[in-house]
Amino acid sequence: MTIKTVLRMGEPCLLLKAAPVEQFDTPELHALIEDLEDTMLHMSGAGIAAPQIGVSLRVVIFGKKTVPNQTEEDARNPRYPDADAVPYTVLINPVLSPIGSETEQDWEGCLSVPGMRGIVPRYVRLHYTGYDQFGNFIDRLVNGFHARVVQHEFDHLDGILYPMKINDLKYFGYTNVFFPNQDVQDE
Repeated sequence: MTIKTVLRMGEPCLLLKAAPVEQFDTPELHALIEDLEDTMLHMSGAGIAAPQIGVSLRVVIFGKKTVPNQTEEDARNPRYPDADAVPYTVLINPVLSPIGSETEQDWEGCLSVPGMRGIVPRYVRLHYTGYDQFGNFIDRLVNGFHARVVQHEFDHLDGILYPMKINDLKYFGYTNVFFPNQDVQDE
């Protein structure tokens, strides 16, 4: 198990456009995926992008791995307890296309912006494609929290952090101030 240090907002690697992955099913790619999984699990993240651990490649993972007899509640992310569960996905070289123009504003946090939350507009419905670590093609139509997570992680691949997308900074601040009665952990 290798838990990597998550880079914080201000680190140059987080502001770069990440390079595409050119070879699949390699020991190096599998090791990167394992590092991302271990780090995301350790920090209870909803997702994580390779640039967040200092690797400028177009690789993200999101969702929570399921285990036998797991309930829907167990599959939800503890940082977003009211959000629907998102299926565990390794997504490489993603391409995103909004479906329609409808957006919604909702709270987001980020492992690279610890202890803070902000209201960010995102497309409600999304079509995304990409590949898993073995080179298998992924093609999905998603909505709601799943669509929000994918857009958030995709932004990391283009050097964008969620505070850059906030329309009204009065809705950007410390998690424990906005949610004083909730046990929301943002290390």
